Amino acid sequence: QVQLVESGGGLVQAGGSLRLSCAASGGFFSIYAMGWFRQAPGKEREFVAAISGSGGMTVYADSVKGRFTISRDNAKNTVYLQMNSLKPEDTAVYYCARSTAAVPAKFSWEYNYWGQGTQVTASS
Repeated sequence: QVQLVESGGGLVQAGGSLRLSCAASGGFFSIYAMGWFRQAPGKEREFVAAISGSGGMTVYADSVKGRFTISRDNAKNTVYLQMNSLKPEDTAVYYCARSTAAVPAKFSWEYNYWGQGTQVTASS
């Protein structure tokens, strides 16, 4: 059984930085793409970033491009999301997810395992 556990969320002032981690267990981690999604109160879950199984390909939502960086360490079965220049509109619960394929994907239906989420709050 695949398990994903996020950590690193918290409260930060606008303009600050946080790094989220997602530790995976129970599967062939390096085979599958991983993604980060977020959900703000009263809004639908939205795509943030994704990375291929090898780490060689990444995709980002336009809203975070240039501010967020996704990376992975396959030796540690961990994926990261470095978030810089945080804005109040980045406030949300952030979820990591494992894709059904090796290439990065933007749609939630392309992911079959999800973590429990970690809260990120950027105050103005």
